[in-house]
Amino acid sequence: MESFRKAGVTNDVINDVPGTLLLVSWGIKNLYPGDKVWPRDIKQEPSIKYDADPEDIYTLMFVDPDAPSRADPQFGEVLHWLVVNIPGHEVQKGEVKAAYIGSGARQGTGLHRYVFVLFKQPAGKIDFSDFEYIPNNTANGRRSFKSRDFAAKNSLILIGGNFLEAEYDDSVPELHKQLGIGPFASK
Repeated sequence: MESFRKAGVTNDVINDVPGTLLLVSWGIKNLYPGDKVWPRDIKQEPSIKYDADPEDIYTLMFVDPDAPSRADPQFGEVLHWLVVNIPGHEVQKGEVKAAYIGSGARQGTGLHRYVFVLFKQPAGKIDFSDFEYIPNNTANGRRSFKSRDFAAKNSLILIGGNFLEAEYDDSVPELHKQLGIGPFASK
């Protein structure tokens, strides 16, 4: 899990190295920390597996801290997925607050880190009604999200994580169109 420190994830997204590796997969592709993947390969919501007490409740986040680029992260973190009130390990039974979107790195901005983090909700279920649902067809509400602040506000405890790196490929314009954002040129 030292790769989280080496990649700067512990500086830019979370305070500590996660204690557990989240098992993240897209079909037969399993994610290992720091894997380089293409946006076209992660367009669909992944399978997430982790050990969990079925009585405990969890929050899962997926963010890009490198928007529009790692050198100039003025829009980071961009929220790519947020699921709260997950009973045990059953992510699909959690409450989706931000629908999943894959990698959308702008052309010419290099590799972006995309980080999965899992938190335990020690107080059990939380009323997240003040966080408005974000569908997968808008960029509104996704920019300048702060995992660290969200976790602190809701007294969440870091349990697990995983991350990947991705850069632009020819599938990104399709995601930008889906989100209602115009074409982006490199800076």
